[in-house]
Amino acid sequence: MRTPLLLAFAFVAAFAFTGCGDDDNGDGMVVEPVDLTGTYAQQDIMGRPGITTVFGGDVKNDFNASLPTGREGFQDDFEGLLEAYHDVYGDALGVDLDYEDNILGLDAATFTTVLAQFDALQVAPDGPTVYADPANGVFLTGRRPQDDIVDVSLILSFGGNSGARFNGDNGTPILTTDNVGPGNRQFPSTFPYLEAPLN
Repeated sequence: MRTPLLLAFAFVAAFAFTGCGDDDNGDGMVVEPVDLTGTYAQQDIMGRPGITTVFGGDVKNDFNASLPTGREGFQDDFEGLLEAYHDVYGDALGVDLDYEDNILGLDAATFTTVLAQFDALQVAPDGPTVYADPANGVFLTGRRPQDDIVDVSLILSFGGNSGARFNGDNGTPILTTDNVGPGNRQFPSTFPYLEAPLN
Protein backbone atom coordinates (compact mmCIF):
# COMPACT_ATOMS: atom_id res chain seq x y z
CA MET A 1 0.00 0.00 0.00
CA ARG A 2 2.90 2.35 0.69
CA THR A 3 4.51 1.80 -2.76
CA PRO A 4 1.72 3.51 -4.79
CA LEU A 5 1.71 6.42 -2.35
CA LEU A 6 5.49 6.83 -2.60
CA LEU A 7 5.35 6.66 -6.40
CA ALA A 8 2.61 9.30 -6.50
CA PHE A 9 4.62 11.57 -4.18
CA ALA A 10 7.77 11.12 -6.31
CA PHE A 11 5.79 11.94 -9.48
CA VAL A 12 4.36 15.15 -7.98
CA ALA A 13 7.76 16.14 -6.53
CA ALA A 14 9.42 15.69 -9.90
CA PHE A 15 7.04 18.23 -11.46
CA ALA A 16 7.23 20.60 -8.49
CA PHE A 17 11.01 20.83 -8.47
CA THR A 18 11.70 20.73 -12.22
CA GLY A 19 13.28 23.97 -13.45
CA CYS A 20 11.23 26.07 -15.82
CA GLY A 21 12.35 28.48 -18.48
CA ASP A 22 10.84 30.84 -20.98
CA ASP A 23 8.95 29.17 -23.80
CA ASP A 24 9.60 31.84 -26.40
CA ASN A 25 8.25 29.99 -29.41
CA GLY A 26 5.17 28.46 -27.78
CA ASP A 27 5.92 24.84 -28.68
CA GLY A 28 6.53 23.63 -25.14
CA MET A 29 10.28 23.40 -25.72
CA VAL A 30 12.58 25.52 -23.62
CA VAL A 31 15.89 26.43 -25.17
CA GLU A 32 18.49 27.65 -22.74
CA PRO A 33 20.94 30.23 -24.11
CA VAL A 34 24.41 29.00 -24.97
CA ASP A 35 27.44 30.98 -23.87
CA LEU A 36 29.64 31.47 -26.93
CA THR A 37 32.05 33.95 -25.42
CA GLY A 38 35.72 33.19 -25.71
CA THR A 39 38.53 33.19 -28.22
CA TYR A 40 38.24 30.92 -31.22
CA ALA A 41 40.83 29.88 -33.78
CA GLN A 42 40.20 28.33 -37.17
CA GLN A 43 41.73 24.87 -37.45
CA ASP A 44 40.88 23.78 -40.97
CA ILE A 45 39.45 25.74 -43.87
CA MET A 46 38.29 22.55 -45.67
CA GLY A 47 37.81 24.20 -49.03
CA ARG A 48 39.24 21.58 -51.35
CA PRO A 49 41.00 19.08 -49.04
CA GLY A 50 43.00 17.58 -51.91
CA ILE A 51 44.79 20.87 -52.49
CA THR A 52 46.55 20.91 -49.15
CA THR A 53 47.09 17.16 -49.28
CA VAL A 54 49.05 17.48 -52.52
CA PHE A 55 50.53 20.97 -52.28
CA GLY A 56 50.53 21.81 -48.58
CA GLY A 57 53.82 20.17 -47.69
CA ASP A 58 55.37 21.77 -44.61
CA VAL A 59 52.85 24.63 -44.64
CA LYS A 60 49.71 22.48 -44.68
CA ASN A 61 48.60 23.26 -41.13
CA ASP A 62 49.33 26.98 -41.50
CA PHE A 63 47.41 27.05 -44.77
CA ASN A 64 44.40 25.29 -43.27
CA ALA A 65 44.28 27.74 -40.37
CA SER A 66 44.64 30.81 -42.60
CA LEU A 67 41.88 33.12 -43.74
CA PRO A 68 40.87 32.90 -47.41
CA THR A 69 41.83 36.55 -47.90
CA GLY A 70 45.42 36.13 -46.76
CA ARG A 71 46.79 33.28 -48.80
CA GLU A 72 49.10 34.92 -51.33
CA GLY A 73 52.10 33.94 -49.19
CA PHE A 74 51.49 30.23 -49.87
CA GLN A 75 51.77 30.47 -53.66
CA ASP A 76 55.57 30.11 -53.70
CA ASP A 77 55.40 26.93 -51.61
CA PHE A 78 52.72 25.46 -53.87
CA GLU A 79 54.68 26.29 -57.02
CA GLY A 80 57.86 24.86 -55.53
CA LEU A 81 56.12 21.56 -54.81
CA LEU A 82 54.51 21.45 -58.26
CA GLU A 83 57.91 21.88 -59.90
CA ALA A 84 59.50 19.41 -57.47
CA TYR A 85 56.96 16.74 -58.44
CA HIS A 86 57.93 17.22 -62.09
CA ASP A 87 61.63 17.00 -61.17
CA VAL A 88 61.06 13.70 -59.34
CA TYR A 89 59.29 12.17 -62.33
CA GLY A 90 61.88 13.60 -64.69
CA ASP A 91 64.70 12.03 -62.66
CA ALA A 92 62.87 8.69 -62.71
CA LEU A 93 62.53 8.93 -66.49
CA GLY A 94 66.07 10.24 -67.00
CA VAL A 95 64.87 13.45 -68.70
CA ASP A 96 64.48 17.11 -67.87
CA LEU A 97 60.85 17.58 -67.02
CA ASP A 98 59.15 20.87 -66.28
CA TYR A 99 55.54 21.81 -65.73
CA GLU A 100 53.72 22.59 -68.96
CA ASP A 101 50.86 25.10 -69.08
CA ASN A 102 47.71 23.13 -68.31
CA ILE A 103 44.48 22.71 -70.27
CA LEU A 104 43.19 25.98 -68.78
CA GLY A 105 46.23 27.72 -70.24
CA LEU A 106 47.61 28.46 -66.77
CA ASP A 107 51.37 28.57 -66.23
CA ALA A 108 52.82 27.27 -62.97
CA ALA A 109 52.71 30.63 -61.17
CA THR A 110 49.12 31.37 -62.18
CA PHE A 111 47.90 27.84 -61.51
CA THR A 112 49.40 27.74 -58.01
CA THR A 113 48.03 31.23 -57.32
CA VAL A 114 44.58 29.91 -58.14
CA LEU A 115 45.16 26.90 -55.88
CA ALA A 116 46.46 28.98 -52.99
CA GLN A 117 44.13 31.97 -53.11
CA PHE A 118 40.91 30.39 -54.29
CA ASP A 119 40.75 27.26 -52.16
CA ALA A 120 36.97 27.22 -51.96
CA LEU A 121 34.24 25.46 -53.86
CA GLN A 122 32.93 27.96 -56.35
CA VAL A 123 29.34 28.03 -57.51
CA ALA A 124 28.13 29.27 -60.89
CA PRO A 125 24.53 30.39 -60.29
CA ASP A 126 23.89 30.78 -64.02
CA GLY A 127 25.92 27.83 -65.29
CA PRO A 128 26.32 24.10 -64.91
CA THR A 129 27.44 22.70 -61.59
CA VAL A 130 30.49 20.60 -62.40
CA TYR A 131 34.05 20.23 -61.19
CA ALA A 132 35.29 19.80 -64.73
CA ASP A 133 33.72 19.43 -68.15
CA PRO A 134 36.68 19.77 -70.56
CA ALA A 135 34.54 19.10 -73.63
CA ASN A 136 32.59 22.30 -72.94
CA GLY A 137 35.45 24.26 -71.36
CA VAL A 138 33.79 24.42 -67.94
CA PHE A 139 35.92 24.03 -64.82
CA LEU A 140 35.46 24.53 -61.10
CA THR A 141 31.89 25.86 -61.18
CA GLY A 142 30.75 23.54 -58.40
CA ARG A 143 30.95 19.90 -57.49
CA ARG A 144 28.64 16.95 -58.00
CA PRO A 145 28.96 13.65 -56.10
CA GLN A 146 30.03 11.85 -59.30
CA ASP A 147 32.82 14.33 -60.11
CA ASP A 148 36.26 12.72 -59.90
CA ILE A 149 38.11 15.62 -58.31
CA VAL A 150 41.36 13.69 -57.87
CA ASP A 151 41.61 12.95 -61.59
CA VAL A 152 40.76 16.57 -62.44
CA SER A 153 43.46 17.81 -60.08
CA LEU A 154 46.00 15.41 -61.59
CA ILE A 155 45.08 16.45 -65.14
CA LEU A 156 45.47 20.12 -64.24
CA SER A 157 48.82 19.42 -62.58
CA PHE A 158 50.40 16.89 -64.96
CA GLY A 159 48.27 16.79 -68.11
CA GLY A 160 49.91 19.72 -69.87
CA ASN A 161 48.04 21.81 -72.39
CA SER A 162 46.31 18.79 -73.93
CA GLY A 163 45.30 17.23 -70.62
CA ALA A 164 46.95 13.99 -71.75
CA ARG A 165 50.67 14.73 -71.35
CA PHE A 166 51.22 11.88 -68.88
CA ASN A 167 48.28 9.59 -69.51
CA GLY A 168 50.33 6.42 -70.06
CA ASP A 169 50.48 6.67 -73.86
CA ASN A 170 53.80 6.41 -75.70
CA GLY A 171 55.59 5.03 -72.67
CA THR A 172 54.80 7.98 -70.40
CA PRO A 173 53.91 7.36 -66.76
CA ILE A 174 50.26 7.55 -65.80
CA LEU A 175 50.03 10.74 -63.77
CA THR A 176 46.61 12.02 -64.87
CA THR A 177 44.44 9.49 -63.02
CA ASP A 178 44.45 7.47 -59.82
CA ASN A 179 42.45 4.77 -61.65
CA VAL A 180 39.77 4.84 -58.96
CA GLY A 181 36.32 5.19 -60.48
CA PRO A 182 32.85 5.34 -58.96
CA GLY A 183 32.37 1.56 -59.24
CA ASN A 184 28.73 0.60 -59.63
CA ARG A 185 27.37 3.57 -57.68
CA GLN A 186 24.34 5.37 -59.01
CA PHE A 187 23.93 9.13 -58.56
CA PRO A 188 20.27 10.23 -58.65
CA SER A 189 19.36 13.67 -59.98
CA THR A 190 17.35 14.59 -56.86
CA PHE A 191 18.47 15.49 -53.35
CA PRO A 192 20.42 14.04 -51.56
CA TYR A 193 21.94 12.87 -54.89
CA LEU A 194 23.23 9.63 -53.38
CA GLU A 195 21.96 6.11 -53.75
CA ALA A 196 20.03 4.51 -50.90
CA PRO A 197 22.22 2.92 -48.19
CA LEU A 198 22.69 -0.85 -48.22
CA ASN A 199 20.54 -2.83 -45.80
